Amino acid sequence: MTSIRRRTLGLVLLVFGVSMLIIGLVSYRYAAHEIEELYDANLAQSARLLEGLIQAPLPPERRAALLASLEDALLRADQSDKRLAGHRYESKLAFQLWEAERLVLRSASAPSAPLATGPAGYTTARVAGHEWRVYVLDMAESSRRVMVAERSDVRGELIRAVALRTLLPDLLGLPLLMLLLWWATGRGLRPLSRLAAAIRQRDPHNLQPLTLRPLPRELDTIVGALNRLLERLRNLRVREKRFIADAAHELRTPLAVLDLHAQNALAAASPSDRREALEELRGGVARATRLVSQLLTLARLDPDEVSPVRPTQDLLLEVREALAELAPLAAEREQTLDLHADHTADWRLPTEPGTLATLVHNLVGNALRHSPPGGLVRVQLIAEPEQLILRVDDSGPGIPAEERERVLERFHRAGPGAGAGLGLSIVERLLDRHGGRLLLREAPEGGLRAEARLPRR
Repeated sequence: MTSIRRRTLGLVLLVFGVSMLIIGLVSYRYAAHEIEELYDANLAQSARLLEGLIQAPLPPERRAALLASLEDALLRADQSDKRLAGHRYESKLAFQLWEAERLVLRSASAPSAPLATGPAGYTTARVAGHEWRVYVLDMAESSRRVMVAERSDVRGELIRAVALRTLLPDLLGLPLLMLLLWWATGRGLRPLSRLAAAIRQRDPHNLQPLTLRPLPRELDTIVGALNRLLERLRNLRVREKRFIADAAHELRTPLAVLDLHAQNALAAASPSDRREALEELRGGVARATRLVSQLLTLARLDPDEVSPVRPTQDLLLEVREALAELAPLAAEREQTLDLHADHTADWRLPTEPGTLATLVHNLVGNALRHSPPGGLVRVQLIAEPEQLILRVDDSGPGIPAEERERVLERFHRAGPGAGAGLGLSIVERLLDRHGGRLLLREAPEGGLRAEARLPRR
């Protein structure tokens, strides 16, 4: 897999190279245009200077001597780069002075044929196997015309040289720029390398938060997300260990009791004793089954994730169905289940599936277990604009005020035969997940009133 450094460097160099190419092409075109304009201006200036010398008011013999001197100097220009301090491009410039159809004066590099035959001004012509840029100047009040020309290949050579020398520093600096970018990218990604090294060297069992400082803002966000994930994993591990420890602790005694009942049944001397031992064994199995079910329910509620999908359920309908399931248990103990609710009220509530049934089973089941045989368990539903209230009153001994907070703790029993101590913990966890709360008070009959408040939103 390509590293971030190489990918970033490749993209930067690609963008930089394309940008340099575009800028170089645009600069080349502008430079070529400006050099062309400058050379054309030099041609016109040279023609004006030559016109000024020729038009000077001199006697005929002096004028002839001046023309001869100019022709000799221009002819010597061909040898200037060999004997004098001239320029190597000097011989590429051409001058011609025509009077009518007669060539009066020319430079060494100029052909004997006319450089241009058209009207005065700038033109491009091909003469003597070369292409020339020509400026033609017609002298006022005479038949003389000055032609100053420059070979186009010389201009192209000069333009290419100027463009190359302009781009040469960029071409030579590109490797250095690559090294600088490589170093800068590596330095900028050093915190990421430190983070990767810290994660690689970390013990798989170490779920403590990552502490790397200082960090860029982008990596700080990643480290924060990793630390939150580690926190959740640590909590899940703690809950898993606690669940295993709690289950082992709570199941040890019921299993020992079951084993004792089984031994009693095997050692019974009479059928009645064996039947009694088997009945005790059956009751122990039922209690162990209820304990395991509550443990699994509590384990399912332990994770912090709350289901985002909460279908609307009817609280009154759920309570009726749950009470119908609990009716045989109440009938066995000759207890009365009493439901009070306004059937015309709106009992719809968005909850996680199974929440309402679990609430009713735990609250009403606790009330039935704590109420004496023949006792009364009253279930009341109250609909308010902002919340729904499920109230369960039993006729048992109740719970002292100082003990009501502790009974919400897991595995805390309110008295002998009170069960595993998980029912109210499960109820409180379910209400917490739905933004509700559980209130424990004294019932009018002297028992316990458990009141679950569920917000409509």
